[in-house]
Amino acid sequence: MAPRGGITGSVGACGLRGFEWAVERLNAENGIGGRKIEVFIEEETTPKDTIRSVNRLIHLYSVDVIQGVVSTGVSLALAPKLEAAKTLSIFWDGTTQDGVAETMPQPKYIFRSCDNECEAVMASLLAIKHYKGQFKRIAGMNASYSYGRNNWAAFQALLKKFGVDYTVVSEQWSHLGTTDLSSHVAGLKAAKPDLIFSSLLFEDLPIFMRQAHQAGLSATTKFVLPAAGWQHSALKKEFMPEGTVYGHNTMYFDHTAASPIQKSFVSWYWSKFQEYPHWEADRAYFALHIYKAGVEKAIRAKGGAWPSPEEIASAMEGVEIQSLGGRGGMRTDHIANQTYHQGLSTNKNRFEFSTLESVTTMYSDQLQKPSGGDFWDWLSATNFAV
Repeated sequence: MAPRGGITGSVGACGLRGFEWAVERLNAENGIGGRKIEVFIEEETTPKDTIRSVNRLIHLYSVDVIQGVVSTGVSLALAPKLEAAKTLSIFWDGTTQDGVAETMPQPKYIFRSCDNECEAVMASLLAIKHYKGQFKRIAGMNASYSYGRNNWAAFQALLKKFGVDYTVVSEQWSHLGTTDLSSHVAGLKAAKPDLIFSSLLFEDLPIFMRQAHQAGLSATTKFVLPAAGWQHSALKKEFMPEGTVYGHNTMYFDHTAASPIQKSFVSWYWSKFQEYPHWEADRAYFALHIYKAGVEKAIRAKGGAWPSPEEIASAMEGVEIQSLGGRGGMRTDHIANQTYHQGLSTNKNRFEFSTLESVTTMYSDQLQKPSGGDFWDWLSATNFAV
């Protein structure tokens, strides 16, 4: 279940490519539990239409598990339906959070990705590490929905926690998917910030960065872009400033310490599509292999018999695997743990776009609230290392 059009279309395409690559490799070996994988693909669109598509997967194709979903809005609508239908589901990206409060705190059949705020917490820590003492006037350029607002609030909460003296000189809120950002850029230019925090992550991000450069902001302002990796190939050197805090989430395609499996995947991806993959491919790979590990763990527990959905779900809890971007696992509360990669950007590379000068890696148990916890209380009480 993945988007194929609109602002999330390129994200869905990358995820599907990673998923299909993983399926082909598994089917060339032993499949899952000795069974070949059969794939049915439906498009993720609006919540209402996606629910209809999910019903087809469940009732027409009798699927064993549903994987995918990029939009949080879609996952919030789907999760209760899938739970009621007792359909095992593993979300690639869209989480079942609304304003960082869990909307389904004790799911039985739903498994989801890491908290959306992981990348914001990590980017904030890197900004404090690399920029502290170099800025006071800050501005936000974020989309006006829970992800954008949560990330901007988390950034400020961590500045306060580390005793950073700052003043908010501008808050710019765009509508999700808006590509006309000229008025927002003009507002930022007038405010003269030392630092701009932006959690834009769709095609609006490269548009914003190009316009910010044209307005002269990139010459005088530092940028913190926690989710830029979704758009990495569109963030061209001609308008990207050096030394930007740049997030690649759970997979950085050009990591010098990448695993052999990631290097093989990136090589295949480039040779076939003339593009470089981003983290959604890793999320898809992770979801499939977490499911495989859970099924085969449950089969062993049953002495070889095929397990029920309830037995698979129970077996998936606590499972750990090696995903494309590094170590990952599924917590007992059905929230993923994965490895995150961020760093400062550089234009001194062999590509047409910005990459990372050096890579900082953190595991998500350092970046997301514990099971049953409140995000803001956890953020306030945790002793973060910078």
